[in-house]
Amino acid sequence: MGGVRHRNGLLLPGVLLLAGCIPAASAPSRPAPPPASASPEPEPDSYMRQDVMGGDARPTWTLKPVATNARWVGGSLYIVRRGDTLRAIGEMTGVGSEALAMENDLAPPYTLLPGQQLRVPAGLYHRVATGETGIGIAAAYGVDWGEVITINALAEPYILRVGQRLRLPAHAKALPPKAVDVAARAAAFNLDIDDIATGSQPALAESARPTAASAAPTKPVTTAIAAPAAFAGRFQWPLTGKIIAKFGPLAPGKVNDGINIAAATGTPIHAAAPGVVAYAGDQIGVYGGLILINHGGGWVSAYGHAGRIDVQRGQAVKAGDIIGRAGASGQVQSPQLHFQLRKNRIPIDPLKQLPPR
Repeated sequence: MGGVRHRNGLLLPGVLLLAGCIPAASAPSRPAPPPASASPEPEPDSYMRQDVMGGDARPTWTLKPVATNARWVGGSLYIVRRGDTLRAIGEMTGVGSEALAMENDLAPPYTLLPGQQLRVPAGLYHRVATGETGIGIAAAYGVDWGEVITINALAEPYILRVGQRLRLPAHAKALPPKAVDVAARAAAFNLDIDDIATGSQPALAESARPTAASAAPTKPVTTAIAAPAAFAGRFQWPLTGKIIAKFGPLAPGKVNDGINIAAATGTPIHAAAPGVVAYAGDQIGVYGGLILINHGGGWVSAYGHAGRIDVQRGQAVKAGDIIGRAGASGQVQSPQLHFQLRKNRIPIDPLKQLPPR
């Protein structure tokens, strides 16, 4: 069973439940089933980490050092002049066109009129460089990526653009410009599935297009990947087995964002729907071998505790494709699959989306 995370993101010794659990206070609003009782479990030191076969060697957020170039911009008013564009004003003011558009309720095609007054929002802004990821930027400044998404109104497919100005939370550490070892810095954070699904795409140049998914990539894909265009919203079971933990509150302060299904070691794990592999690795300790599939339309499925991973980032899969094998990796004692479904970053009860059985 996985470690229970509390507000500080640390795993508390002696308090172990299901992988994929989060504090109840941070869970989205939903009907709460009765808390499940938890049987006594061993201390964390008794867990033996299972080696995971396959998957990508390195996550994208460790590939590009992040230059902490953020600078403070004071709030002001800008008077539009003839020939001004929103992009040019964003460069002049240092806040970026996205922040200006959001602050002034502007919509495409962003037509400006001479004499128009634009509010320039105060804040600390980071200029995105080639290959930087949301996870890397957040880790470099010691902030939560989810906060950055919210204050910048970022949306699917969550691909950053080179030169884009990201507004940072007020408590961000404004460090002098330097290259930050994101891998080491990120190790101090407890990344979750939402972070990976929304913050692992490397930034692209304005004119560049994301890499198209391939049924059989010949080498690791380290660029931004194009998301599926659409999804019908129909899922199938990733494997057959007894459900040993359901979705929702388990006990005070403990929430399961998915379901846990018992499975013999080596049981094939099937893609629940067509999509593109967004992550395949074991760098997130609580889940062990973890696979994320982007299905488009805001839907993401997650498969944790795999003992073997048979896909890689950027690979296109069909519903029913074998993507890995069940195991007991991460913080669990017995072979099982931790399965999640998310829609627009919100965990959804898989049992309400899967066919009855």
